[in-house]
Amino acid sequence: MTPPRRGRDRGLVRPYVVTGGRSAPSRRHVDLITLVMSRRDAATSGLTPEERRVVDLCLPGALSVAEISSHLGLPPSVLRVVLADLLDSGHITSRTRTRNPSTGAAGPIRNRELLEAVLSGLRAL
Repeated sequence: MTPPRRGRDRGLVRPYVVTGGRSAPSRRHVDLITLVMSRRDAATSGLTPEERRVVDLCLPGALSVAEISSHLGLPPSVLRVVLADLLDSGHITSRTRTRNPSTGAAGPIRNRELLEAVLSGLRAL
């Protein structure tokens, strides 16, 4: 038996399997800073292992797409497809930052305390 190769080849098929071969989510509004919350009353039977992990991760509180991606070890593009399926089935809800209607861009964060706390946390890494 040939030993598994190390490096990039190890996980090439997995994202394809996780998304069922799809490369685009059914919803376009899910970005890296979208907050995801699990619905406590949603049953997890019939979900894939990745979908179950997302629901379990978000039960205690809201997590961003970037955080969920990191916890699951999935690329954000793959996770967006999984999240879109969970949104469509009603297992999770999401909240995006408000966008400027004229430019479509997210507005700046104006809370200095929040920015300093994030900076402090990043420095602690």
